[in-house]
Order: sequence, then C-alpha cells, then structure tokens
Amino acid sequence: MSTPHLSAIRTQHTLLLLELLWQSGRARVDISRELGLSRSAISSIVAELIDTGLVQEVGTRESGNTGRRATMLAFRERAAHLLAIDLGARHLRVDLLDLRCHTLASRSVAHDIQAGPPAVYALIEELTEEVLQAAKLGREAVALVGVGIPGPVDQATGCVVQPPNMAGWDGENVQQALEQRLGVGVRVDNDANLGALAETHFGPHQGTRDLVYVKAATGIGAGIVLGGRVHRGVRGGAGEIGHISINEQGPKGRSGTPGSLESYAAAGVLETLAEQLRVAGLPTALPPRPTADQLVELASTDPLARQVWQEAGHHLGVAIGTLLNLFNPAAVVIGGRMAGAGEVFLNAIRESALSRTLRINAQQTRIELSTLGGGAGILGAGALVLGELLTPSGFPLLSRIASASVHEADIRGPPLLVASHSASTGAAQAGLPVKPTQNKLSLPIGGTS
Repeated sequence: MSTPHLSAIRTQHTLLLLELLWQSGRARVDISRELGLSRSAISSIVAELIDTGLVQEVGTRESGNTGRRATMLAFRERAAHLLAIDLGARHLRVDLLDLRCHTLASRSVAHDIQAGPPAVYALIEELTEEVLQAAKLGREAVALVGVGIPGPVDQATGCVVQPPNMAGWDGENVQQALEQRLGVGVRVDNDANLGALAETHFGPHQGTRDLVYVKAATGIGAGIVLGGRVHRGVRGGAGEIGHISINEQGPKGRSGTPGSLESYAAAGVLETLAEQLRVAGLPTALPPRPTADQLVELASTDPLARQVWQEAGHHLGVAIGTLLNLFNPAAVVIGGRMAGAGEVFLNAIRESALSRTLRINAQQTRIELSTLGGGAGILGAGALVLGELLTPSGFPLLSRIASASVHEADIRGPPLLVASHSASTGAAQAGLPVKPTQNKLSLPIGGTS
C-alpha cells in the first residue's frame, strides 16, 4: 500500500476520533472499541492530537473489572475559533464561536442591506473587531468565517446572483471581499441553507437526514437537506421557493415572477395587507400601517393580525405542499422573523400544505416552528465552517491554528473564557447551547454539502 494512501487512511481515522471526542470525552480504550482500531494505533493518533493541541488529558476513571484507571481524553474546543456572520435584510450579527459552536462574544445591530456592499463590509469588520476584543483574541486565532446572506450564492465563486431582496449586490463576490478585509478564509451560503444546517446539527432535529427549513422574513427561501446533506443544486440556487408561482395570474413579486409566493406572503406584503384590512374596517388594536413586528406581537390576540397570519400561512402552505410532494422530508421547520407569529401561522400552514399532499408524503412528516430562534443563522454558519475543518482538506488548517494556540498558551498561561453581556443574553434568548456537552456533532466526515 502506497504511503499517500496510508496517510489518507490515517487522516480519516484522526477525523473520526476527533468527532467522537467532539461529542463527549472518552478513554483510549473506548475509542479503540468504537472505531475498531488497535490500542496502539489509537495511542499514536491521540499523541499527535495532544501535541497539536486539539485533544487533552482530563483525569481518570476506573476501567472495567481490572481495577486499573483509564485516562480520559477531551476535545479542546478553544484550540481554534470560528466567526459566524448572519447578514439579514434588516439586521447584522457577528459571533465569535469556539469549536463546539458556543458563542464567546456577540454583537448585533440593525442595518439596511440596501446600503450596499462597502457600507456593510465596513460594519462587519467593525463588529468583528469588537467580538475579538471582547474575547481578547486576534484574528490569527480564527480558523474560518461562515457567512449567511439572504440571496442566492454561486458555490463555485462565492458571488451573489440576482438577489431580489438585495439591490446593488448582484455579482458581488462576498467571499473574496471579506477575505481581503478580514484576512481569514471565508465561506458564504444562503441563509436558508444555514438554517437547515443548524436544524440538522443542533436541537430537536439533530441527525434528521431529510428536512426542509423554510426561512420566512423579508424574503422566503428554503434550505433542503436530502440524505444528510444540503442540496444546493448545480450552482447554489436550489430552494428559492419564494419565487415559485402559486398563481399564474397573480401579482409580480420582486423577482418579476407572476403570482410568486413572496408576492403573497413576504413580510412587506403582509404589512400592506394589514393596512388594507384596517381600512376595510376589520377590528384591531394595531396602529395605522402596522409593521411586520407589530403583527407578530399581536398574532394570537388581535383579530386583524390573526387574519393576516392565517392568509400568509395558507399561501406558504401551498408552496410547502409542493415541497412535500417533491421531497417527502421527515420534517419541515419554519424559521425566520415570521415564525414568531406562532401557532396561528403554523396551523394555517399545516392545513394548507397537508390538504395538497399525497398521503404517502404527509403521514410521517412533521411541520413545526424552529426552536433555535435568532440563533439559527449563527449556528448554521458555525456548522458550515466546522464541517469543512473536519475534512481531509480542512484539517491541516485546523491543526496549524491549534498548534499556534498551544504555543501561545505556553507563553501566556491558561486562556480566560470571555463572553460579552450581549453574547450571554443573546445566546440564552436564541436558544443557543451554553455547555459543551449540549452540542453533539452529526457532521459527516467529508463536509456538510
């Protein structure tokens, strides 16, 4: 067997071992049994990972009936760091994460994506510096940056392609521009795809191999997971359900498609519908020209708001029924700002979708609201880049950053875990995990796509 082939096999074994330790601490004897490798092979790999700084020994436990004590091993989640950027039409959030995707520092601001790329990049750079300073780290501690944006992304180039809700961004190479500004490798994906990654890697849908995540906000998009991997299509445009026509004779949405889903159910359209219903005399406690956020707040109590969400849920359900018949997923998860409308919205979606779905495609499918809240985009961005680092092509970078952190730790002493006030409160509100044992990785070795 050739040396390169042996090296590739060892790398695969190393990544499998790391994934086990990412999930929970184990002794060498446990890893040997679970991976089916000899103890000497495991010991050799572990020694290398300890030298690299990705694994550490953390005490002992009794081993079987022998009375001997086995040394426990743990994954060093602070061996390297990740930056997760959630770029929305109206908000921008930047989080510094450890290797278990726990937030160490977070900054978020309201913004308008129509301000254009230069202004948004400058704001991203500013927030990045703030989270790094909060954690007392430099950019050299960051292995990769994951970015979610509300538009289609060409996976080969990192360019935004014809984004209906991002005027001035068509053809913009977000990946290249941010790499130049931040000095760190960047990976960019559609925000709905990242929501799907978050749902299948964290929270109640962890490990689900066939799932659709629908992000309903300023725009409407879907992240589609088939067989455990995000389905992006030949270029990256799969899942743009907001531009599917649900009425051939209907109004044109931002994409120009007659009767598109977004022309009936996107947040801005609902604001217009609410005003029309108010003028028509439907009882309401809402002010004139209510915003989508106000409609969300009163979804369960205000007659007008309830009517708006029932209509929106009906239209979204029409499109979801098509997804059910096409892909027969185990779960459809509704996220984004509009999901805050809760049960009245969800019930309308279910009724509309299931009435249009063949029984074989409906009986074992759950349609639910996301429990990850505003943290879905951040967790998804973390999962995206972590998945790349835990591949044969990404592992050398992870090892290099970890080795540097070990050297720095030897000089400075143990690192101090720092989380800003906004990071700790934001993580709790968004449902982000706060203890390492709460995140269990289900990334397939070989990446996330």
